Amino acid sequence: MTHMLIDDITIRVVAGDGGDGTVSFNKNMMSLGPTGATGGTGGQVFVEGVADLGALLRLRHSKVFKAENGGVGGRQFNDGKTGDDLTIQVPVGTVVHNLDTKVDKEITKIGERFMVAQGGRGGKGNYHFRSSTNTSPKEFQKGEAGEKYTIRLELKLIADVGLIGLPNAGKSSLLNELTRAKSKVANYAFTTLEPHLGVYYDLILADVPGIIEGASGGKGLGVKFLRHVERTNTLFHLLSAESTDPVADYDIIRKELGAYNPTLLKKKEYLFISKSDMIEPAELKKIITKLKKRNPDVTPLSIHDTESLERVKKILNTVAKQKTAD
Repeated sequence: MTHMLIDDITIRVVAGDGGDGTVSFNKNMMSLGPTGATGGTGGQVFVEGVADLGALLRLRHSKVFKAENGGVGGRQFNDGKTGDDLTIQVPVGTVVHNLDTKVDKEITKIGERFMVAQGGRGGKGNYHFRSSTNTSPKEFQKGEAGEKYTIRLELKLIADVGLIGLPNAGKSSLLNELTRAKSKVANYAFTTLEPHLGVYYDLILADVPGIIEGASGGKGLGVKFLRHVERTNTLFHLLSAESTDPVADYDIIRKELGAYNPTLLKKKEYLFISKSDMIEPAELKKIITKLKKRNPDVTPLSIHDTESLERVKKILNTVAKQKTAD
């Protein structure tokens, strides 16, 4: 099923105001004097990373997000209640642009959080204004206002695993196979990105459309997709067992990645020989031996073979463990 995915939204965040201080006096005969306490600090506004890609969608109905104000100072030295903080959940890969301070920060892990608006300090009560010359002060401070900012939340998708390979290498079939089996299936239609996305538990998988020879030079839609691979942590490189020369296919893709940005060649890459059920086992063995010289991590893959799908899932679980914030 396809969801509308909001990947860019502008909201207003307002931290809580500090509570006012209080003017009050002790009623006990023996200890007259000021007892007015300080107001509570206003609540802060935080942004926190979650796995849910649709988190920004939930923000679209309100334009203003406000933390609680601090309580007014109490009478008998009891400071006002601190306002409750407000946490706004955003998908991992969201860049938080503060349009007022011009500071940008990116959320890159699940559970990572930072403050976007600081609550106001509470005002002092009259107890704090006492002195030897002024034993019954009537002064108090008003609470400070909380910070208010306009922030833009922009989701720059970080796929945990990018599926790469020539057209017809079996990438979409693998994506469908892995994500259909899950309750959290989501192939999102993005407003700004073309890769097909699937969610496998908390991992985002992107089928980066077939890279063709010459992509790094701007042939086809190549550069756009290569830019997307740049943000991906792990690559699953699929080679079709039916290809006349899988090793040459491998080299073509690697050459394009390297020509676009040499750091892409340093990413963790797992190699899969897809459609491995379509050729003779002896033939498959030959291909594996040749490819192991390029990358020792070679796995035959057939979406019709449960065992090979289990191997893929094992690798995905390893990737998932590295994703959560420490």
